[in-house]
Amino acid sequence: MNMLIAIPVYNEQDYVDRVLNKVCRYGHDLLVIDDGSTDQTSLLLARQPVDVIRHADNRGYGRSIRDAMRWAQCYRYDWLITMDCDEQHQPESIPDFCAAIRADRADVISGSRYLNGAISGDAPPSDRQAINAEITTLITSILGFDMTDAFCGFKAYRVAALQHLRLDEPGYAFPLQFWVQAAAHELRIEEIPIRLIYNDPNRSFGGQLGDPAQRREHYRAVFDKEIGKFPERFAASCCVKCATAASLSLCDDPAVPQSTAAVTRN
Repeated sequence: MNMLIAIPVYNEQDYVDRVLNKVCRYGHDLLVIDDGSTDQTSLLLARQPVDVIRHADNRGYGRSIRDAMRWAQCYRYDWLITMDCDEQHQPESIPDFCAAIRADRADVISGSRYLNGAISGDAPPSDRQAINAEITTLITSILGFDMTDAFCGFKAYRVAALQHLRLDEPGYAFPLQFWVQAAAHELRIEEIPIRLIYNDPNRSFGGQLGDPAQRREHYRAVFDKEIGKFPERFAASCCVKCATAASLSLCDDPAVPQSTAAVTRN
């Protein structure tokens, strides 16, 4: 199995050497996307036996994942595994992803920090957990995926399954666009449990997304916009407002009980 591991980084000088040294032990090709780091990350990467894509400035998490996908397609890898570099994702979980890949049941294998409570670790910041739970519920109800963690970046993608996706979301809302397109193209999704780790609960998304309310609304807006691109796949018949937006997430009419909302996936 021709496999690539890709790691986006931005100002990760405190972690990058430890993480890459561990990941390299598993013997797969390794690509690092340096998203415009301004600390010592770039110098540390120069000493590592890895391929590097370097952005001249910070272009966003989604752009880094898209670059990894294009690299995997260009060099004809069978599978792409993505993970973070801040030690929230344990390299020791890589064999679990490889086992799921070999089982050949899915096109996307997504890590979940909430699938198995027995291996849960740190308590996440309350706003992140609440927003994750809300958006995950939205995804399961509208897209039909059975999932517990919409935002985990520890994933494995079947590269051939990515060819029909048209992804252009540059930032942290990238997963919302990805899940909608994955559902529209009927990709098979499987979750596997990973440990929940938060080394720095004060770490911010930066900019407007640092405010939980604005982050939540941004996620929902990206989701609604993407749903609207596939009217033949998703239909909402809860009210005129929802039918127009093709998404339940815009329905705020208190006169419409949620139990009457009907969403179908063709």
